[in-house]
Amino acid sequence: MSALQIAGQGIYHAQDARDHAAAAQVLRFLAQSPDPFGRDPARGGHITGSAVVLSPDGTALAMTHHAKLDRWLQLGGHCDGIHDARFTAWREAYEESGLSRIDPLGNAIFDIDVHEIPARGAEPAHLHYDLRYLFRAGGGMLRASAESKALAWVPLASLGAYSEAASVLRLRDRLPVYLRQMTAG
Repeated sequence: MSALQIAGQGIYHAQDARDHAAAAQVLRFLAQSPDPFGRDPARGGHITGSAVVLSPDGTALAMTHHAKLDRWLQLGGHCDGIHDARFTAWREAYEESGLSRIDPLGNAIFDIDVHEIPARGAEPAHLHYDLRYLFRAGGGMLRASAESKALAWVPLASLGAYSEAASVLRLRDRLPVYLRQMTAG
């Protein structure tokens, strides 16, 4: 395992070859793109921020059934020009969940996922360089926003019933390692 600094976005503890490759893609994109935090898909992609929100008891994740993509995902969205993916993740978590208190669990990047967004209307296919951060809900009730078909606390043990996507299941699988790293210092 190695720690990598991702250009002002936090430390990322790469656990395997996939992690190193994803971090390298993000670092290349940040170095080469004139506006990596902007939203113009014609540039080939942009940085996004996602919030992996644990339930207060730590046994479930807040998941949204995304209205446009028609699948279960973690909360998150576009940076829209703000050069702080962690802030974006936190803001999107509040906007999309209806929760009244969400606390960060550490400052490190929890996960990185680079994935293609399919073409839609006039918008070309492009990449999301998604920086994901871990949070814990501290108060409030889940309430779906207009961006969601549904919102649910999905038990970690049942996550596979909502999504078979490796990028979603990895959130559950990374959790024990990340929490051990936090307590180790």
